[in-house]
Amino acid sequence: MKLSDFSKLIKTRLTVLVVFSASISFLIGSMAKTHGVINWENWVKLIVGGFLVTAAANCFNEIIEKDYDRLMKRTMDRPIPAGRMMTGQALVLGLFMAILGTYLLGSLNLTTGLLSVFSIILYAFAYTPLKRVSPIAVFVGAIPGALPPLIGYVAGYGTIDQIALILFGIQFVWQFTHFWAIAWVLDDDYKLAGFRLLPTGQRDRASAIIVFVITIFLIPVSWLPTYYGYGGYYVGIVSLVCSLLFLYQSFVLMRTLAIKDAKKLMYGSFIYLPVVQLMFLFDFIGKVK
Repeated sequence: MKLSDFSKLIKTRLTVLVVFSASISFLIGSMAKTHGVINWENWVKLIVGGFLVTAAANCFNEIIEKDYDRLMKRTMDRPIPAGRMMTGQALVLGLFMAILGTYLLGSLNLTTGLLSVFSIILYAFAYTPLKRVSPIAVFVGAIPGALPPLIGYVAGYGTIDQIALILFGIQFVWQFTHFWAIAWVLDDDYKLAGFRLLPTGQRDRASAIIVFVITIFLIPVSWLPTYYGYGGYYVGIVSLVCSLLFLYQSFVLMRTLAIKDAKKLMYGSFIYLPVVQLMFLFDFIGKVK
């Protein structure tokens, strides 16, 4: 098996982004618990375990969707649909990564381990089959998509508290605009496999309006760290500016319905989340000190 095929199987870029989100939240949770002291050994466990669990979920996703991946230009070169890897091989790899990743995360605390199992089940066995059934799949997928910061925080802090729910909430709301921007860009390809991910199933005005309305909710949600005093005005102002820019991009899409503007919104989503999460971390460090 080539390294490039393994990378495609586990969707390395997506997996790295997920682990990044979890690692930032781990640092916040650790500092909330210990007032600035971080257990770097546990941080490494989180990164390795989180990488393996996410990779496993993506692996199961590709096993389930192998027949549909053959129909789409974007995915037909993945190792299973291209015939370079057997389904059984991928299943063994997926199970190994899921078990080892869950063990590492569970060694941090039981809640973290249980959340990781829940994320795999929900992503691979609920969201994945729903993609061909109804746009409600985006709502279902937004839950495991927003679990990484919750898992990361709980790994560092030990339990779910208000900060954990805020981190989950920001990424949960962000997921909708992020998913729909990607779905808008790839709609033609998705339709070849029968995937229905846009709000109305079409690149129409109604879908764009729903994207715009959902993006509005990011403004108050991203202000919650400042509102509850967990972050200062730095994170509040940066989050507000990022949310307004993100909202503007969704407004442009609503006005033009153009794929090029959906691409801008998609790239904006890649920038928005790490900037807001890093600002929360930096502001939190200042408060702890």
